Parts: sequence; structure tokens; C-alpha cells
Amino acid sequence: PMQKKMMLVGFVLIAILFVAGCSSAPGDSVQSTEAALEQARTGTEGVKTSFLNNFPPPLIYDENELVTLLEIENKGGYTLQQEDCAVQITGFDPSIIRGNFEASCGTNYGELEGKNVYNLEGSINQIEFRSPSVRLPPGVFEYNPTLNVLTCYQYETHANAEVCVDPSFYQITSEQKACTPRDVSLGGGQAGPIGVSHVGVDMTGRKAVFEITVRNYQSGSRVLSPDVYVRDCGKGIFEFTDFDRIKYNVKLSGGGYLDCKPSDKYVRLHNGQGKIVCTYDIPGTVAFETPLQIDLQYGMMDSFSKQIKIIETPE
Repeated sequence: PMQKKMMLVGFVLIAILFVAGCSSAPGDSVQSTEAALEQARTGTEGVKTSFLNNFPPPLIYDENELVTLLEIENKGGYTLQQEDCAVQITGFDPSIIRGNFEASCGTNYGELEGKNVYNLEGSINQIEFRSPSVRLPPGVFEYNPTLNVLTCYQYETHANAEVCVDPSFYQITSEQKACTPRDVSLGGGQAGPIGVSHVGVDMTGRKAVFEITVRNYQSGSRVLSPDVYVRDCGKGIFEFTDFDRIKYNVKLSGGGYLDCKPSDKYVRLHNGQGKIVCTYDIPGTVAFETPLQIDLQYGMMDSFSKQIKIIETPE
């Protein structure tokens, strides 16, 4: 009898645990999906390029092969096509280190997927550059070039700010309003190196004024116009107007005309920041909330370097 009681208690405990596990699953699933969505649409990174360890090695003998391996990670939320990203290695004498040191970031893949709810890390590609035989000129026993890796890519950021507009904001009224106009802070970025950090919201009569602050979160990188060709990046042919220009489009999801400045639809960054100012004629007589959608198109230029040493092969 005691054994049967123990077995019965065991079955009851298992049943309780099973029911508890089943009942908690849906809530956990919703929470984890929400967390994944948040992770996929936030962040301040774009494309990250680095050398794989020991490729290139710090020291090689001449007449040997030089192999470099670059790892390219797309850590933002925008998927790159072949023509959207280019990488090249410069800084060396092409008569000593020969070979092609320029490629699309998507070589071998076709595209570099950005992060999303199913892939929170984004995608990674590895590109190999080879110089079949490094040759020092006669009488030169040592050569110490600094290999400079230049990555240029076109990217997009999509930001949403939920704003409240109130056509009768300054009228004294006792009615309960659906919302109160206030500024919106968008910390943490929107899955790209360029993002919207703040939206100022002001009411002037029956007009709403949105002051949108655009920011470069990658302080060591140059911002390029979305109109430049990324393969021209290392050729030194860009003009002053090719830098720090971002193409923008602002709209309200429910429709309605927005009058935005600068009127050419390009915002220029100064000290890493720029402003877009939009005005909106509010329809109706009551306050309401609406998503303000801000789309940004731009290019980025990143570089890093590594010094190597090439020495003459002993006879």
C-alpha cells in the first residue's frame, strides 16, 4: 500500500509540473518574441570588417605567398546586395605585393542579410585576398607597409516615433484628452549606424511641428551621400558635397501632408548631427496619436590598418 501511495504522489507531482509547464509556455513565447523584435530593430551598428587572426601574419619572407582573410559582418538591420558594399586593401607598393585587393562584401554569397527576428546576429562573410609571390626590389632587405582596409557601403535606417497631435492644445477645456503632445526620445538606435535620437513635438495653433534629430552613432566613420558609387571609395574622387549627406523621407502612417525642411530631402550632418523640421496641418478637432515614420538612406566609409613586415629570404 505504501508503495502504491508513493507512486500515486509521484504521478500527481508529474501532472502538476506538466500543467504548470504548459500554462506558462504561451506567456514566455510572447515575451521572447517581443524581446527578439526589440533586439532586431534596435542597435547602432552596420558593417564591421576585421582581419582573421594571423591572416596576414605580422612577418613574412619575400618570394612567399601573402594570404589575407577578411571577416565582414552585417550587424545592422538592412540587407546588403552585391553593389551596396565594397572592400579594398591599400597602403602597399603594388610592384612588391601584387594581386587584386578589391571585392564586393557579398563575394561568394550574393547578399549579406541584416539581422532580423530569426537571425539576431546578422550574417558573416569571409573574403580571401592572395599575393602569389611577394618580391622585394634588389638591395632592399626589409619592407614595412601599413595595410589599410577600407569598407564602403550603402545602408538604410527606418525609425518610427509615436507622436501625439492636438489641434486644440492651447484651449482651456475640461474634456479628457486621448493623449498629450510631448517630445519623443529614441535611444539605442534603429539597427543602423545612422539613426533618429530625438523628435521634438510642438503645437502652434492647428499645426504640429516635428523637429527630428538625426545622428551618426559611429564616431570614427565618415558618412557618405547615398548617391555615391561605393566602388569609387578609395579613388580619392569624392567632392565635399559627397560627405555628411543623408537622404530622408518622413511620413505619417495615416496619411496627411508633411511640409519638411531641408526641402531638397537631404539633411547635412554637422559634428555628427543634423535636423529635419516638418509641419503638419492637423485634421479634426480632437487629439490623437499617430506613428511618424522616418526613412534614412546614406553611405558609410570605415577603415582600419595593420602593419606587417616583409624581410629578404636568407640565401
